[in-house]
Amino acid sequence: MRLTSRLTPFAIAAGLTLAAHSVHAQQAIVREAPLRAHLSFLADDLLEGRGTGQRGGDLAVRYLETQAALMGLKPLADGTYRQPVRFQGTRLLPASSVAFYAGSGTRLTPIPGQGIVYGTGSGKASLNFEAPLLFVGYGVKAEEENWDDYKGADVKGKILVMMVNDPQPTAEEPNRFAGKAYTYYGRWLYKFEEAVRRGAAGALLIHTTPSASYPWSVPANGFSHERFHLNAGGNNIEGWLHEDTARELVGASGFDLDELRRRAERRDFQPVDLKATARVELRSVVRQVEQFNVAGIVPGTDPKLKEQAVVYSAHWDHLGVDEGVKRDDKTDHTYNGAIDNASGTAALLAMAAEAVKHPAKRTQVFLWPAAEEQGLLGSAAYVANPAWPLDKTSADLNLDSMNFAGRTRDIGVAGAERSSLYETAGQVAKKMGLKLAPLIPDLSGAYFRADHFNFAKAGIPAFNVGSAVFSGDGHFEFEKDQQASSDRLVSFKKDYHQVTDEYRPEWDLSGMVQQAQFTLNLGYAVANAPTMASFKKGDAFAKVKR
Repeated sequence: MRLTSRLTPFAIAAGLTLAAHSVHAQQAIVREAPLRAHLSFLADDLLEGRGTGQRGGDLAVRYLETQAALMGLKPLADGTYRQPVRFQGTRLLPASSVAFYAGSGTRLTPIPGQGIVYGTGSGKASLNFEAPLLFVGYGVKAEEENWDDYKGADVKGKILVMMVNDPQPTAEEPNRFAGKAYTYYGRWLYKFEEAVRRGAAGALLIHTTPSASYPWSVPANGFSHERFHLNAGGNNIEGWLHEDTARELVGASGFDLDELRRRAERRDFQPVDLKATARVELRSVVRQVEQFNVAGIVPGTDPKLKEQAVVYSAHWDHLGVDEGVKRDDKTDHTYNGAIDNASGTAALLAMAAEAVKHPAKRTQVFLWPAAEEQGLLGSAAYVANPAWPLDKTSADLNLDSMNFAGRTRDIGVAGAERSSLYETAGQVAKKMGLKLAPLIPDLSGAYFRADHFNFAKAGIPAFNVGSAVFSGDGHFEFEKDQQASSDRLVSFKKDYHQVTDEYRPEWDLSGMVQQAQFTLNLGYAVANAPTMASFKKGDAFAKVKR
């Protein structure tokens, strides 16, 4: 995307906004000491990884609501800081099994966690069934792209095998599905949802690290824990196949995986009967769980604009502790989630404490959603039952997995270019002596992987401010020790969703404070603007009425 210096209506509005917000923003100074204190506590083993449906999650909620009350945030309309979210939790038992029968009777039993990972969203404690396997390419139906992998095929009662990511650009169609950028159609969540909508028995995604943008260990870890859905009605079986398993499976029926992939890149692709059957036996512990989003409010000061709001969000949950761990087991089983996302949770607490002292014209809502790690479930529940009317919500500014390697000269705002927030962010950055990081294609689908996405789907301009440290679109230009600081961020990729994502006292949090300050300043700019933020004409979310 080529940026020009020509003043647009968005840029003019942003300039007016900066004048209005500067006094409040200069007074509201995010401080490192409270941010570090919150971070070290939330990432401590005592919080047990802040797991959904676990004691550590309950402790995190209690801590957040206590801090909200202590700093003077106003509670929600019902007088509490808690917004109930009800989940269905399912934990697969070791007695479960999946076997494939292909070709002339070849039996394949991939090892769970190594060759396959799976679970169920059915809400049933016991499932026994056989189902044929149907390869459906990318499993995408997108009218705006004139793309349909299903071609009217009857998929009811079948397990759909599909590729992750989007149909890839070609020399003839370099811009299909946003070119090299990731779209929502490429996400595992869309593919599982589409299988449910079509009445399939289940969905299995073929994993490769390049196509998923993360290694096999990520789904392997995710499916090793209890999994949650907002309500029943999910797939009978949903999961991932390791690429080696997929290759062996289709090969046993006389197909070549690479050839199937080539077919899937064509618009005239037709679903392929893999001439294979899955025999599925699932045993699960199913329970109903009530967890909580936490939210507090700083009322606006303008008689009219206070009816509108800006939301700041950061999910408080992580992966918790492994179930069934023996007390004498010396192995670390706690997924502390220091960066993901005790960092954002702590930053939001530090920001809220300052915002309480310096209200803006519009109301400011500080939101800590639950169950982001389960598929953005807490923010989805908030959007379905908002604490503030969506049609009066100007923007959502999200923080997730923040910079822990020092101050920078730039700030990542990937996703802001979809809306008027980009021009406003540029003005805020300039005032802080920062520049906006270059915009690059979203190769990892980062825009669709954090809580702001549920706000965007509801027509509210939103993005992850600063960009997650592992997403690749932050382009941090550090003030000092560029190589060493960059190496520290890159090294986090090996800690992502691992027990090694732990707080370290030696971290330089000056960059995290800077990122939080930029977010708060941007929030003030939006909160004091004469009009609400809006998506730009032509953006996919611009047509959604909030």
